[in-house]
Amino acid sequence: MKLFRRTFTRQAKIAASHEIAPEDVFLDSQNLSKLNVNQMEGQLERPLGRHVFYFSLIVIIFLLGGGVYRLFSMQIIDGDVYAAKADRNHLKSTPLFALRGTISDRSGNLLAWNTLDVPALNTGTTTINATNTQSTINDIPKRTYTTLAGFSHLLGYVSYPKKDQSGVFWQDEYIGKDGVEKEYQDKLQGVKGERIVAINALHEIEAENVTVSPKNGENLKLTIDKYVQAKLYERIEALAHKAGFVSGAGVIMDIHTGELLALASYPEYDNNLMTNSSTKEDSAEISRELLDKRNAFLNRAVSGLFTPGSTVKPFVALAALMENVITPEKNIYSSGQLVIKNKYGGPDSVFKDWKAHGYTDMRKALAESSDEYFYQVGGGYLDQPGLGINRIKKYSEMFGFATTTGIDLPAESFGNIPSPEWKKKVFGTDWLLGDTYHTAIGQYGFQITPLELVRGVAAIANGGYLVTPHVLGELDTASTSLNLSKKDLKVVQEGMRQGVLVGIGGALNIPGVEVASKSGTAELGSKKELVNSWISGYFPYDNPKYAFVVIMEKGGQHNPYGAIFAARETLEWMRDNTSYTK
Repeated sequence: MKLFRRTFTRQAKIAASHEIAPEDVFLDSQNLSKLNVNQMEGQLERPLGRHVFYFSLIVIIFLLGGGVYRLFSMQIIDGDVYAAKADRNHLKSTPLFALRGTISDRSGNLLAWNTLDVPALNTGTTTINATNTQSTINDIPKRTYTTLAGFSHLLGYVSYPKKDQSGVFWQDEYIGKDGVEKEYQDKLQGVKGERIVAINALHEIEAENVTVSPKNGENLKLTIDKYVQAKLYERIEALAHKAGFVSGAGVIMDIHTGELLALASYPEYDNNLMTNSSTKEDSAEISRELLDKRNAFLNRAVSGLFTPGSTVKPFVALAALMENVITPEKNIYSSGQLVIKNKYGGPDSVFKDWKAHGYTDMRKALAESSDEYFYQVGGGYLDQPGLGINRIKKYSEMFGFATTTGIDLPAESFGNIPSPEWKKKVFGTDWLLGDTYHTAIGQYGFQITPLELVRGVAAIANGGYLVTPHVLGELDTASTSLNLSKKDLKVVQEGMRQGVLVGIGGALNIPGVEVASKSGTAELGSKKELVNSWISGYFPYDNPKYAFVVIMEKGGQHNPYGAIFAARETLEWMRDNTSYTK
């Protein structure tokens, strides 16, 4: 009742004065559940609790304590460690490059070396004195190669150490990019040294001292003869220009040790240019070489794959003898073509020979390169049994075809021996007798590298040992016995020798050099307008020492000049200027 009277009295006063007391506002707001009291002018505030001040104090004490401890640790506990780091902060490390090892031929003739009396390449103005045995700070010795043609693929080239605009090396070593330079990078590069320079806050040198001396790279001596290599390349290049071949390659190898006397591939790139290019003109020339359709950067002797043609016939002949498919004396009549009757009444299948050879035994078949003879011993015909594709493949693989030789050079390729499985995978069709005939004469899908072929020829010449080719002189001889029949080998050797004396290899009947050889011509393309021309063989015949292979790629079908002429000219020069043919 009293509350009612107070409220009534207050309302009466309000009505009289037209004013609202503050307590009436708060009183009314409490009765409005949806009123936003935060929008009201004037708010009641409460003091912060003590726990907020305590928490803040603890945080401040913790941070100050951590800072004090860190200072104590740096100054007292780990003072020596940080003092050493501080010292190093004003020490600048700069690489001191070792001289890359030289590369020389078997007689010590330099093929790749370091040029000392030249300005350092892109590294400032400091030069290297020729009497020094090591470079000075920031010097990068220039790599130089022989200017004789024919060595680029063999030697390769290098990429120099490189640094950014601030002078920091982001590539701090030479990197071999091809050939021997790449294969023997670890031996050639040596171990770089380091020079420590003390600088002050103004970047002025206070003191300098070499802390690690460089260790120069190992000098390498190759099995290659500098002049034989140059002559072989020269004759391949000359023949390509004369007869219109696109490219070519050649190999000469010691049949007993696997040492390579020459390994040439035409065309080649300029390895001096690749290593030392510095102008726009140099870059333009490199671009032209890269765009050359002949692919000048392909080492055809090691990585080129070619259809071998008749060069595989000695291996097929040996397989036929060892498998008792035929005797050496048995004659097969060659009419110039082998005809397989079509049992379904359609057109007959005709497999042509390059000429009619008449009655032909194995030695004559090798000397004259009779296709019809090898069709029959390879695939069989009438009463003459054949090896069949599986045994052809078996013996081809035994002589190292379709596998790498293990040469100590990069990017070696390996060939292919056709088989029913290969044909099914590639063409999706079944194997036919005609496929065996073509494989037996080195056609169809047969592919090999020149290096594979020279190793196979060496095995025929050395009595049946498959050697591993190599270019580094210090490597030990590695060979595998094929357990071949000496009697059967003799037949094949005699057939290859007759090829030079009375057969198609007559161009190699060189006075003073006794050669046994087997040539080959592989037809290319559907129209067979181009051919690969091969010559393979070994010398001296009575005491074999070296095997050789020359391939000339993509020449005209009716071109009278084949690979045999490059081989002849090289062997004549070797006879007159070296002792290798003796």
